[in-house]
Amino acid sequence: MKKRLLRLFLALSMIVSYTSINAQTKYIHCGNLIDVEKGKVNEKMTIIVEGEKIKSIEKGFIQVPESAELIDLSSMTVMPGLFDMHVHLESETSKNGYMDEFTMNEADIAFQSTVYAKRTLLAGFTAVRDLGGSGVNTSLRDAINKGHIEGPRIFSAGKSIATTGGHADPTNGYRADLMGVPGPNEGVINGVEEARQAVRQRYKNGADVIKITATGGVLSVAKSGQNPQFFEDEIKAIVETAKDYGMLTAAHAHGDEGMQRAIRAGIKTIEHGTLMSEETMELMKQYDTYYVPTITAGKTVAELAEIPNYYPELVVPKAREIGPKIQSTFAKAYKKGVSIAFGTDAGVYKHGENGREFAYMVEAGMPPMEAIQSATVTPAKLLNVFYEVGSIAPGKNADIIAVSDNPLKNIKTMEDVKFVMKNGKVYKLN
Repeated sequence: MKKRLLRLFLALSMIVSYTSINAQTKYIHCGNLIDVEKGKVNEKMTIIVEGEKIKSIEKGFIQVPESAELIDLSSMTVMPGLFDMHVHLESETSKNGYMDEFTMNEADIAFQSTVYAKRTLLAGFTAVRDLGGSGVNTSLRDAINKGHIEGPRIFSAGKSIATTGGHADPTNGYRADLMGVPGPNEGVINGVEEARQAVRQRYKNGADVIKITATGGVLSVAKSGQNPQFFEDEIKAIVETAKDYGMLTAAHAHGDEGMQRAIRAGIKTIEHGTLMSEETMELMKQYDTYYVPTITAGKTVAELAEIPNYYPELVVPKAREIGPKIQSTFAKAYKKGVSIAFGTDAGVYKHGENGREFAYMVEAGMPPMEAIQSATVTPAKLLNVFYEVGSIAPGKNADIIAVSDNPLKNIKTMEDVKFVMKNGKVYKLN
């Protein structure tokens, strides 16, 4: 009996010991700590993390108990984990990208997406909104949530919704006998009823958000990069249905008329917005619509269009025309007072370089603090998760990053994140 009790005691002791190690309290000494809610920087602060949560934030460098772990970021600037509101984690730009659609299996896409997800996390982006793939993006989200692989929190749109022949019609550019007639299940709609059906199918497939392609696009194998591609009643049906299911809506849009239709119909975020007029900017303010600019993608496609045979012949003139204009549109929209949320269209350029967007935003006139807020507070509130992420505050999930320099003085430091913690777990420290 005594031996049995002793074995039980030893077993329980091992369990308690194991639990205490995994739930170990961490003290993070911060040289500078950015308070994104107040828009200020505090010097010499300590963040105390217990398990996955932030327990408290204290002034000064608090002495660390023997039972806790010290993470010394006393020479760094610390801030909340970043959000990128527009990524595509299933793929990445390459000269063979268009051929990959015919040669890669779903499993191939899934395996490569894990590489892109980890690269994104290590760049300091602890949360992303994936705005369109084959549906692997939703499974990727689930695998990350279960701890099978490393990556950011993903808010997945699954497959984007398009109209026949529109940007995101998955059969654009195929030969006639391969085109078929994709419908709502494949993310292609025509008319109000199919619009509602497509949203419900996205919900059934496990999507978190809804993305439509309100106008033509640059990289689709189709002639126009800006024409409107939905009627307003179709967009309104999508928005109303998404609202019933608690889903945020986003619209890819380069052309002005397509943007205006989307805004009036209730779409919450406009992606790219390249040819946005001042009238549309005023409309966005009136409807409380947010702008996600993706300047990095615009600059990248313009550069790649100059490489012979990188893009199909039909794509090149669109990339040359539309790509260079996004930054100047962003500058006008910011000056006009349009609400901005950070997004880059990662996948159109190399994953992990998301931080480049900050310098482009600042170059166009946005103060560094506002650029950082657009990637923290703003998206967390848009996605209705500010109660758990988006700032460093007691009770929130410990999503914390650090850079070596003060980004308010040197915004380029956002391109080289040195420390990444997500849910209290350290993924990067160098």
